[in-house]
Amino acid sequence: MDASPEWKVFYDPVHGHIEMHPLLVTIIDTPQFQRLRNIKQLGGGYYVFPGASHNRFEHSIGVAHLAGKLVQGLRTRQSLDITDTDELCVKIAGLCHDLGHGPFSHVFEVFMKELNPSSEWKHEEASVRMFEYLAEVNGISHVMRKDYGFQDQDFQFINELIYGPNPPGSKNLGDSHSWPYEGRPREKSYLYQIVANHTTGIDVDKMDYFSRDCHHLGIKCNFSHERYLVFARVCNDKIHGAQICMRDKEAMNMYELFHIRSLLHHTIYHHRVTKAVENMIVDALIAAENHFRLGDKNLTISAAVNDPSTYMNLTDVILQQILHSSGTELSTARRITERIFNRNFYKFIGGKTFEPDDVKLLDNAEKWKAKLRVWIEHVQKEASGQQPPFTADEFKVMPIKINYGMKNKNPIESLGFYKKDDPHEPIQLSKDEVSYLLPGKFAEIKVMLFYKGQDKDVVELAKRHSRKLWEELQQAPEDQ
Repeated sequence: MDASPEWKVFYDPVHGHIEMHPLLVTIIDTPQFQRLRNIKQLGGGYYVFPGASHNRFEHSIGVAHLAGKLVQGLRTRQSLDITDTDELCVKIAGLCHDLGHGPFSHVFEVFMKELNPSSEWKHEEASVRMFEYLAEVNGISHVMRKDYGFQDQDFQFINELIYGPNPPGSKNLGDSHSWPYEGRPREKSYLYQIVANHTTGIDVDKMDYFSRDCHHLGIKCNFSHERYLVFARVCNDKIHGAQICMRDKEAMNMYELFHIRSLLHHTIYHHRVTKAVENMIVDALIAAENHFRLGDKNLTISAAVNDPSTYMNLTDVILQQILHSSGTELSTARRITERIFNRNFYKFIGGKTFEPDDVKLLDNAEKWKAKLRVWIEHVQKEASGQQPPFTADEFKVMPIKINYGMKNKNPIESLGFYKKDDPHEPIQLSKDEVSYLLPGKFAEIKVMLFYKGQDKDVVELAKRHSRKLWEELQQAPEDQ
């Protein structure tokens, strides 16, 4: 490793010239971070939108940049007890928060869940492990301690910024009382609202990927993260403690953040063809799970997440590896992958949007699968034996929860505001201070139905009777 790294300038299409601290440059130049060049930001979206070619690599650099800008702005505008080490920790967390993403980003989390429904694995967990591995094998942890004065508490702080309270490997460094973090005291609670904000969902991670996704997709983003960085301020609330608040006149800008989130989820992230492709990627990985081995330890795909040295080898490239495999044991996975590259995707049968309370059974996979079987029986009965036989396994129901980031709550209600003439006192804004044209509801469920087979007659038959499935899903479980 270079003993005397220097500040470097990266040119980013979203943020322009980004100046990076030498320690961050050292992290970027490791194989563990470079791995992110081969993980698409939008998963299967690149198979639909030609501009969606960006990767987790550039997003992570952008988050580190915005995190640094926000901390520096707070330090400049206010007399806060933010140290150079605090600032560096926040930047590192922004840079490393996505180290744990698997192939095709969030698609891999779906794979892990479908493979094992009881799995609680999230990429943030793997990010913490990968950061610790990166720092150790490249000698960076030694440099952080020796040259920058990092202590155990600082490493804990970085992990908490990425994961939240009680990250993997927590050492219980002290009496946490009712404060769930060990890395920094309650007095610095606002630092935990920068990279991954568990209070309001307003953080620089979202600000970067919304701006970046819109840029690459050619969509206008009306939210201004530049204005957020300028008007963000720390206020002390008796209940919530020190928190990042926003100028009252910026309320509509903050609503735009969640409006663009909703728009992207509806039109891009959950586009019908995007979801068809991602379903196929998940099915290919499941089919390959017991036959595809990784690294010197010969681990399966799912086992690799617990071993950073093996997980290093797991990127989007896995589809090409499956495609070019020759063993019969991978024939099913290879056939699905060939369909993807031939653009012979699963067929979209139909979709419908519900209010969450209308389809509560979607939270229970067994219950909605039972409803799917009832619907299949109905369709086959209507076909009167004239269609080829088909089963529920050939169909895929996808319940997709879309909200403003806090389930059915308005996240802006959790955000403190301040007025120009009293910048130290956090307040809540009423509708007559913002607008009566604001959303009245903040969550919905979009249900999509796909057919995995290739029989055109089955597709047409299923489409004709899709309304019956929506009726089934709206029936209460006790009606079964």
